[in-house]
Amino acid sequence: MRHTSRRTFLRGLSGAALALPWMESVAGTSSAAAVPQRMAHFYVPIGVVRRGFFPGEADDIIPKGNLGNVMKSLGKQNPKLSVKPLRDLTPTMRPLETFKQKINLITGMDRTFQQGTDVHAQCASCYLSSARPYTIKGTAWPLDRTLDHMVADHVGRKTPFSTLEFSCNSHNDNKESIYFDNISWYGTSHLAPSIRDPRRMYHRLFSSREIDRYRDVTDLVLEDAKSLSKDLGVSDRNKFAEYFESIRTIETQMDRLEKMRAELAKVDFEEPPEAYLPRGEYIRLMGDLMVVALQTGLTNVTTFMVGPERWDTPYQFEGLFDKPRSHHQMSHNQTKMIDDLLKVDLFHMQQYVYLLEKMDAIEQADGTSLLDNTLFTYGSGLGDGSTHQYNDLPIIVAGGGIRIKAGQHINLPEGTPLANLWLTQAQLLGLSINEFADSTGIVDQLLS
Repeated sequence: MRHTSRRTFLRGLSGAALALPWMESVAGTSSAAAVPQRMAHFYVPIGVVRRGFFPGEADDIIPKGNLGNVMKSLGKQNPKLSVKPLRDLTPTMRPLETFKQKINLITGMDRTFQQGTDVHAQCASCYLSSARPYTIKGTAWPLDRTLDHMVADHVGRKTPFSTLEFSCNSHNDNKESIYFDNISWYGTSHLAPSIRDPRRMYHRLFSSREIDRYRDVTDLVLEDAKSLSKDLGVSDRNKFAEYFESIRTIETQMDRLEKMRAELAKVDFEEPPEAYLPRGEYIRLMGDLMVVALQTGLTNVTTFMVGPERWDTPYQFEGLFDKPRSHHQMSHNQTKMIDDLLKVDLFHMQQYVYLLEKMDAIEQADGTSLLDNTLFTYGSGLGDGSTHQYNDLPIIVAGGGIRIKAGQHINLPEGTPLANLWLTQAQLLGLSINEFADSTGIVDQLLS
């Protein structure tokens, strides 16, 4: 039988991406060892309306003011741990009904906050780092190397892209700084810039011209660096050795991408249009690109921002409102606009569920799904957008297969650091670490 790549069966983008199940004749092997473990993060800006998302808060008074951590009482956190079956879903979570047995709702976790910097910028940029306040020198932010890059150091060694960063901010007005629009960082002050344009992401993943351009640049840089290194002292040569290693890492990634090029060329994958796309289509298109990148082995680690923090430029939420609306501005008038905000929260949850459905429909070599082999986390750096509270965050962990328990509402004791979840995920992905940022332990209740 003639061997056919399963990648030839991938259909998509600018429409529906068709994901057929794994077939022996297509795969050529059924080895479970070939199935990689993956991690993806779906970030929601500006928190959520607590009454619609959190169990038991439907009748609560809408909070007022900008009180930050003074608002801890709003979270209704139980000082004791509780773990309950995830049964009746709140209005914002109802799209998850068919995935109740593949998700965990986690409440009670707090995000690190360092006084003196903007709450919105800090909650986005520090979401995946959670460094202890005032421990990072030379910066006003508690911002360190983020979880995705630490995990990628372990599970991304053989993929063309160690990580991929997706953003659904279609605006280019740059009203806010990079801290409002990025959750992925190589380290303090070293941004891993997200890609907003579907066409640009498409070309990065599938265009041979991108490889040639990277190859030309790295060749020139290495040639110049080698020439310069002859005139350096011992100390500077050691520094150059580190520099060479970083450039060689890029070369290695390009080599891996070139080896996959013949296979990727078989992917029937339309180039995204330049035309304006309605908000939902735009988010789903970026999501399709993310799923295909994970499925085809281009990367094992992704971050996905469904929108930026405090970006007052309005979006046209087609199907929700008659005219463009600013999510941030609505959040500060929650009393009058609660119904509209609940629509936005539901809309974001529907996009998350769309990606869950796609990932769950993709079968792997061992018969499990792409979702089963991916820790796919929905979350926000704020527990409530109107009060700017950074405690009791809305977190959902999907996937993970047999490695984690599912179908639970885990309410952690008040003050549990968000970094405890990140430490747990790092260990599940194979990292031998006992702490991460301001963690105090792992979330045992997630583990099988």
